[in-house]
Amino acid sequence: MSAATLEQLLAAFAPVGRDPAGGWTRRGFSAHEERLRSMLEAEATRRGWSSSIDAATNLWLWLEGPGEDALVLGSHLDSVVCGGALDGPLGLASALAAIDLLRARRWRPRRPVALVAFRDEEGGRFGRACLGSRVLTGALNPSDALALEDDEGVSLAAALDSLGYDRRTFGPDRNLVASIGSYLELHIEQGRQLAPHGRAVGLGTGIWPHARLRAILPGRPNHAGTTPMHERDDPVVTLAHLVLEVRRAALARGALATVGRVEVEPNAPNAIARAVEAWVDVRAPHEDALDGLIVDVERLVTPTEGTLTVASRTPATAFDAALSSSIAAVVDAPRIATGAGHDAGILQDAGVPSAMIFVRNPTGVSHAPDEDATREDRRRGVEALARAIEVLT
Repeated sequence: MSAATLEQLLAAFAPVGRDPAGGWTRRGFSAHEERLRSMLEAEATRRGWSSSIDAATNLWLWLEGPGEDALVLGSHLDSVVCGGALDGPLGLASALAAIDLLRARRWRPRRPVALVAFRDEEGGRFGRACLGSRVLTGALNPSDALALEDDEGVSLAAALDSLGYDRRTFGPDRNLVASIGSYLELHIEQGRQLAPHGRAVGLGTGIWPHARLRAILPGRPNHAGTTPMHERDDPVVTLAHLVLEVRRAALARGALATVGRVEVEPNAPNAIARAVEAWVDVRAPHEDALDGLIVDVERLVTPTEGTLTVASRTPATAFDAALSSSIAAVVDAPRIATGAGHDAGILQDAGVPSAMIFVRNPTGVSHAPDEDATREDRRRGVEALARAIEVLT
């Protein structure tokens, strides 16, 4: 039953947000995210669950109604542009499947159980990762969040209006957060740590610290066909230097760095650009390495070449040791840390004991159409999650 539930849900989700360029594009606060939320809610309602929307517009599904000391299972439904099918949806579909499996065994929880679908975890639309969980916990000021704009100039406030939500009530819900006794998130592995172990699932130990830096590189606009090479002030050349040096700095510190988003003005093939905006994603296994890498990047962008600001920074997160130990008692799996951010990290940082289960990704590819896990490994993930739920409730 559990495997059938999981595969049926994933198959139902699959057509939503298919991108002609490949993969899936399900941006936060979009019609695609709304459609998936409605589908998940319908499945839960059919099983007799109740539903609610919190002040940050995250979707909550309650097995037997809200209550204190709840075990909350969660993930997200949005994706990056042209992303994979499992990053986010696997966790929520697996949670529903695990509950189906336990109820078939006549399991009776001793504490409230809920599923939560967090908003815009990827941050691909408004530039802030884990937006829904950050606003819910108070880690992101709602007025700051509402003012964020996507690449088409649409603000989060306007996006809420278009979806029928009231921007005036958008914000944190500390009472709801206080009612969470523990949070558990299953997720597709991002990277390739489990395959060498020959194991289908792993337990998360924590999340690397990471930051996003925004560089503005000015130039002097001019004609591409008439300006001598030695007279050009081309910010794209500055960008090329930045990209290469950021890579060298990350390698030297055993860290990770990516220039993954670039905007060139005026972005014309026959014009020397007037400016370039580049976003630098930096991550490291510990805070000192991240600090050093940020300093390295700051030195690369001198005042004569442009400006650099730290748009966001998230410290290292260690998942709750007691909660993880309880899960490890019934789920035999290797412990792994991850460089990817998750809503579990936001909740842990907000004082909610949190843990993660990862399902093997044989190629390690993520945030791309080739992201995958075998049907058998997905089934094992559901079984591991079911054992964890049972021991925690």
